[in-house]
Amino acid sequence: MQKSKNIKVGIGFATGRKSFQRVLRTNIYNWNESGLVENKRISLNLFVAYDLNYHNTKITDYTNVHPELVEQIDSSKFIGSIAIQEEIDYLIRENVINIDEARMIFGKGYAAKRNAVLYHAIKHNMDYLVFMDDDEYPMAVTNTRKTATWEGQFVLSNHLKYITQADITHGNHCGYISPIPYMEFNDTMTEADFRSFIEVISNDIINWDTLKTVMKNGGVTYADTKILTSDDAIEVQETNHAKFISGANLCINLTDSRRIFPFYNPPGARGEDTFLSTCLSERKVLHVPCYTFHDGFSTYNHLLEGVLPIRLKFIKADTKQITTRFYNACIGWIRYKPLLLYITQPDRYGEKIEEMREQLKVTLPKICAYFGQPDFINVLAELEKYHKNVEKHYRDFLETKRIWAKIMEHFAHHQ
Repeated sequence: MQKSKNIKVGIGFATGRKSFQRVLRTNIYNWNESGLVENKRISLNLFVAYDLNYHNTKITDYTNVHPELVEQIDSSKFIGSIAIQEEIDYLIRENVINIDEARMIFGKGYAAKRNAVLYHAIKHNMDYLVFMDDDEYPMAVTNTRKTATWEGQFVLSNHLKYITQADITHGNHCGYISPIPYMEFNDTMTEADFRSFIEVISNDIINWDTLKTVMKNGGVTYADTKILTSDDAIEVQETNHAKFISGANLCINLTDSRRIFPFYNPPGARGEDTFLSTCLSERKVLHVPCYTFHDGFSTYNHLLEGVLPIRLKFIKADTKQITTRFYNACIGWIRYKPLLLYITQPDRYGEKIEEMREQLKVTLPKICAYFGQPDFINVLAELEKYHKNVEKHYRDFLETKRIWAKIMEHFAHHQ
């Protein structure tokens, strides 16, 4: 009789890209190589929440996994709108939550997709859940020599090594993490102007000195060799009421569902990992020594075929696609900044918003001129809109946590 596997690991993707199958294939080969597939004690279970509207994809772009790959994992669950509706019906039938509360958790947006993955992993009795992104690959790139040097990374086994001692573990990211392209400053926009703009729209984790290095490297973040050669996880300390984590290369300990928080972001904004960071005061968070390569501009798909470039391209603000990506990032950032300030610096909230307003009035015309893109002026209007709604978004954030706690309580008693 086959002995049951005693560590159940969920691997979660919230995805909307056609390249998902290639990323999944690379990761499954990686788990095999690291010995996890053969390990009789560990069961690997895939949870994929997909969005057909994001890039106009169809269900089979996600579900049609090659049989050879299916054999190497223990189960897979694909979560589309029908699967989510079934869970909403179940929770209402069990009198756990009502339809309005269900919409708060499983509604629209990126946080809702992550919540669907988290929910299914808990419902299926996973011990741990590792979130991976569909544009991140299990490898690290350094530039300590004249050319780029590549190194494989066993992301999953690294998290499993440390998660038993923590509530959350998160790794590092290299590659094209920042949507900010390489720029040469001039009289239209000086370095001081751009620095002022970035400090207004970004969060505490993005600091100018780091960004400047990344920009000098052509928009590439290289892996730190000290981290690559380390065996130590570092406990994340709280700064400004948050223990900052990333949304992928992230592992959540599910062994006690009552210790888990949901993801949340204001409508049309990002920042679901940042808002989760603000809930972790009484949780143990470890930063673990493994990297993923973030292919933020989708220019390095051939890495998945084993082609390793010796030089990484500079990402310059000289195409509409790059400028639009930067613009969209600015809008996404400014939309969540008011709520982040409201949660982390409530006493200085009004003063901070006023400072941001004044700095944007000075810097936005220069940004518009530099990029030849008048739309950047919208950043100020978005700030005003999200500032006006900040109390509502804060209530929604608290409400999301309250509703989620009811669902977790239900699972704690029924499993």
